[in-house]
Amino acid sequence: MRRTAVVTAIAFGVFVFLGISFLLARGLSGAGAERGRVLEVLRAQARGDADAVLADLPACRRQAACARVTRDRVARLKRPGEVQILNYRPSAQLSLTRKTGSGRVAWRAGSGLPIVQCVRVRREGPLTGGGLELLALSDPIRRDGSC
Repeated sequence: MRRTAVVTAIAFGVFVFLGISFLLARGLSGAGAERGRVLEVLRAQARGDADAVLADLPACRRQAACARVTRDRVARLKRPGEVQILNYRPSAQLSLTRKTGSGRVAWRAGSGLPIVQCVRVRREGPLTGGGLELLALSDPIRRDGSC
């Protein structure tokens, strides 16, 4: 009788440990996924492809003013060369539930000067579905500026 209780307790402990580990792993991997999505938007911006930028920013695309400003910004920030992210600070390091915040990205295209922008992001943690949506991309800010 006692042996059954010990085995049950151990099995339950392993189950809880694995569940928590899975949730933390999913929550921590969100920063990498966010960086990858931001890189896609920056590549489209550097190409001058406003339609591709707005496709990656559906919330902005639905608002006429945001879409107009984004199209103007993309035209101004068109750059030749391969896009490189020099530094990325994600909107959140760990998110187990829904969280909206601003990430900060320093990037350049080719051998050009660095450009720093803020990215508004809505992240869903593993407890709320695990999705990611980029909401908006800011005008360039000072190189030492914060979002």
